[in-house]
Amino acid sequence: MYEEFRAIGRDILLSGLISSHGGNMSVRVGDRIVITRRGSMLGRLTERDIIETSLEHDDSEVALASTEIVVHRAIYAKTNGLAIVHTHSPHSVLRSMIEDEIVPIDSEASYLLHKVPVYSLPRTAGSSEVAETVSAALQEYKCVLLRGHGPFAIGTVLEEGFQWVSCLEMACKILNLRDSVGAECKEYREHGGEYGKW
Repeated sequence: MYEEFRAIGRDILLSGLISSHGGNMSVRVGDRIVITRRGSMLGRLTERDIIETSLEHDDSEVALASTEIVVHRAIYAKTNGLAIVHTHSPHSVLRSMIEDEIVPIDSEASYLLHKVPVYSLPRTAGSSEVAETVSAALQEYKCVLLRGHGPFAIGTVLEEGFQWVSCLEMACKILNLRDSVGAECKEYREHGGEYGKW
């Protein structure tokens, strides 16, 4: 499991989805949660950066866990996700400050994500409001976006969560490039106008 955390963490950093000490990941193992250490560098994870603690109750290890542990616990309690990836993806964060939902125009993200809701909360990191909002939204979506903060995604393994945040980031980059060009894009998808209604 450590090798998976290390590989995905490195890929997240190299993809430009986080700053040096940003983001977090976790995996559910029965009634336990394995989560990245508070303040760890996802691109350089060591075995001491992987913290195992209870899924429901605080123990001696919880003080070392990511500050987002309350959000991760809520997601596992309300969804069938077995892995969570949270990043601070720059194009996604920028787009979250423009839109109330992300409706991709590229083929891959249209197919994989359809659309991604954006939520605006007064406290964006590790709060009970984030835990409640994100965990409820992930019952319907693979990935959700907090305005100004970044996406949370669930999967059966870390790689799947990484796929969703990576796909969202590319979709947002394409939307931002479209806006910078200032031209209207031609619709190429059958029923393309329906993606926003999903």
